[in-house]
Amino acid sequence: MDTQVADTLLGSLIDGRYRIRGRVARGGMATVYTATDERLERTVAVKIIHPSQAPEARARAAGFVERFTDEAKTIARLTHPNVVAVYDQGTHSGLPYLVMEYVRGRTLRDVLAERRRLNPDEALAIAEQMLAAIAAAHRAGLVHRDVKPENVLVAEAPTGGAANLVDSVVKVADFGLARAVEASADDENGNQLMATVAYVAPELVTEGHADPRTDVYSAGIVLFEMLTGRVPYDGDRPVDVAWQHVDKDVPAPSTLVPGLPRSLDELVARATRRDPGARPTDAGALLAEVQAARDDLGDANTHTAVLRRVSDDSVAQPTMMVAAIRPADRPAWARLPEGGGPRTGRRRAEPEEGESLWSRLATLRTRVMGDPRGRTGVIATVLALVLVAAGGGWWFAAGRYTEAPQLVAMTKAEAEAQAARAGIVLSYAAPRHDEKVPKDAVLAQDPVSATRIVKGGTVTLTLSLGPERFPVPDVVGKEFELAEADLLDAKLVVAKGAARYDDNLPAGVVMDTNPKVGTEVKPGDKVTVVLSKGKAPISVPNLVGKSLGEARTALAQLGLELVEPPTYKDSDKPRDEVLGQSPADGTGVERGAKVKLELSKGPPLVAVPRAIDLPCQQAKQLLEGQGFPVAIQFNPNGVARFQNPPENTQVPPGTPVTLGCL
Repeated sequence: MDTQVADTLLGSLIDGRYRIRGRVARGGMATVYTATDERLERTVAVKIIHPSQAPEARARAAGFVERFTDEAKTIARLTHPNVVAVYDQGTHSGLPYLVMEYVRGRTLRDVLAERRRLNPDEALAIAEQMLAAIAAAHRAGLVHRDVKPENVLVAEAPTGGAANLVDSVVKVADFGLARAVEASADDENGNQLMATVAYVAPELVTEGHADPRTDVYSAGIVLFEMLTGRVPYDGDRPVDVAWQHVDKDVPAPSTLVPGLPRSLDELVARATRRDPGARPTDAGALLAEVQAARDDLGDANTHTAVLRRVSDDSVAQPTMMVAAIRPADRPAWARLPEGGGPRTGRRRAEPEEGESLWSRLATLRTRVMGDPRGRTGVIATVLALVLVAAGGGWWFAAGRYTEAPQLVAMTKAEAEAQAARAGIVLSYAAPRHDEKVPKDAVLAQDPVSATRIVKGGTVTLTLSLGPERFPVPDVVGKEFELAEADLLDAKLVVAKGAARYDDNLPAGVVMDTNPKVGTEVKPGDKVTVVLSKGKAPISVPNLVGKSLGEARTALAQLGLELVEPPTYKDSDKPRDEVLGQSPADGTGVERGAKVKLELSKGPPLVAVPRAIDLPCQQAKQLLEGQGFPVAIQFNPNGVARFQNPPENTQVPPGTPVTLGCL
């Protein structure tokens, strides 16, 4: 099992005010936590510089903390609805931190990971709010320097809709943090590239210089990625990607997504010119161009009929064909009268003074009915009125209606094709997860099939998100109460497993889960958490190099048991010497735990050479030359008459040999 060191900040109180509740994200320079402001009783986000980052920055420049504080004050004055607000700053255990607005939502990176790419009106809507935030920073003299999808937060739309991003609220984060660290790095190196290479402007690569046009370039790359689902350059090494920004022009988005309007190609091209002087001067200038492009796109949608390619792809498909609507094609109720000249005809006779209405009507009836042409006109008028009334009654009662088709269980593309054939319009409600209906299939429709609906009316579809699956949250290293809250928030059932000793995690901290962290689960699944009991009371001694008897004695004194029989392996070490052990020495265990030993079989046996009948000193030299210690009895200057062990006896190397010399 992989163990993780507990995050000591979880549950701690910073500055007597901010209670750390959970870890949200960990980046290259800082970690973001959710916290409760116990003074104002609100949820905030706390960003704390990594312990490994701050000392290095302080070593490079003594004024790192002062720069960080100054940047925090500048950002705090930057009040804009599309900028993540900064509420407070300070230091905790020598680490600078910021207290910021907590945004409930996802990063643009998460949105692109799910949707791959966005349709043009969604991409422009997000770019408009993103640039509004950056423009406010530029007006305040700030350059972001790290504009990328990870720093763009897409909050839930005020309407609650999640399918269309046009109404979502966009906020930009991390103003000034990169600049504070970069300033410290500049003191030593002169140049330090702090931007993400996929979005870095050419001048940052070649000169290390950044101004508002640098953010314009990065924003143009983000717009390119939203429209195409990818960044313009990739490579095996970050430096290769960075230099492609210097050497190449960003390709037109329509070369990757055919059918995108030319105005979007031109917008991306102007924002990503390699020469900074050819770009819009700042984010405000680019914002004006984005708003103009969005207005043009809206006008085009108003005056054109768009036919889209039918596909199972859940990503919005590019426009394939556009047909202009001529004024003559307007429906009858929308046309203007063709004539405008003065009307001609007889002037109605003025009634005589004192003549009653009934008298005038009687006179008119007598005049009309007395003329054959008048009688024919009256009959024709009556018949026409009857026909109009009958036709109108049929139209309002039945003729203008059709039946809603059966769309449930169809794919989105199939439903759109069927709706087009039936002459109805589709709208989409918020999608829902379903265990049985596959993703992007129609889960429900309103009104239901076979219901009478006005021709050209609207049927609202609810699409399936497929079975709801999500990874087990990472709660290893958290105290049980915090881990339980995270798991309950994820709609999971929490159970406690048997606690175990752990040398690295304190008691009461989660050391493992079943299923493991990251395993795909569904709502209602049970997750068993295993808590640490802290370090075990007994440490396994080091037995390597000891004899088997010594090892038995040491284990018995500690109340530990030897696994019998021990394992033997070939070795040059003496027989029964301990070569290895499990658990390793220093491991914490309970009393009665079993320890497995690996023992030496001893070195291979060798044959004792013949020394009998040789002069005693010559026999001694022979035996010692082959590694046998020699002991001489009787006459050292005599002749060897016997030896022990006898010749050709198989013995371990280094076995003593006794010579009897007479």
